[in-house]
Amino acid sequence: MGWKDLFKPRQDKFLRLLTEQATKTLEGMEALEDYMKNADEDAASRVTRAEKEADEMRRILIDELLHTFITPIDREDIFALSRAIDDIIDYGYTTVDEMEILDVDPNPHLQHMVSKLRKAAEEIQLGVLRLEDHPNVANDHAVRAKALENQVEQIYREAIADLFRGPTKNVKQVVKMLKLREIYRHLSNCADRGDEAANIIGDIVVKRT
Repeated sequence: MGWKDLFKPRQDKFLRLLTEQATKTLEGMEALEDYMKNADEDAASRVTRAEKEADEMRRILIDELLHTFITPIDREDIFALSRAIDDIIDYGYTTVDEMEILDVDPNPHLQHMVSKLRKAAEEIQLGVLRLEDHPNVANDHAVRAKALENQVEQIYREAIADLFRGPTKNVKQVVKMLKLREIYRHLSNCADRGDEAANIIGDIVVKRT
């Protein structure tokens, strides 16, 4: 290391770990978007792998938090943001898991919702990335993530309305409706967790500016 390197600002380890976790979550949501195209098994494996790796990153972050006295932002905010980001990929993973268990195929509503969720995960990742040096930009990304959450909820309502529109012909159709409703709820919950992550980013920005 040269003497000039001593004066280079170093990213705080907690913000670095949060960024890594958000990046891995984005990778998982990108894989989920691929899965929704044709239920590809490789994409499903990528979602599972991203979820496991993101969990490990969260465990490391919590361990660091337990052994660090001074943190760059409130300890509660670090913990809460990490948890919300973790929940996003958790719901992505359980969506794939439920679809395979219940034998549900992707449809346009699912594809549309996941497309928005992937974009929201990208905004969350960018928001975390900008927290240290450009908090106002981070807040802009959080606002965009919240707008995408609202769009997901609108698609969710449309999907549920379509599901129960028209006469029910037989038990098999009812079972299919119930299965799809469960999957739609998973993605709606995923959007809620993205909204919470965006709110926490906004709270951190207010405290830092």
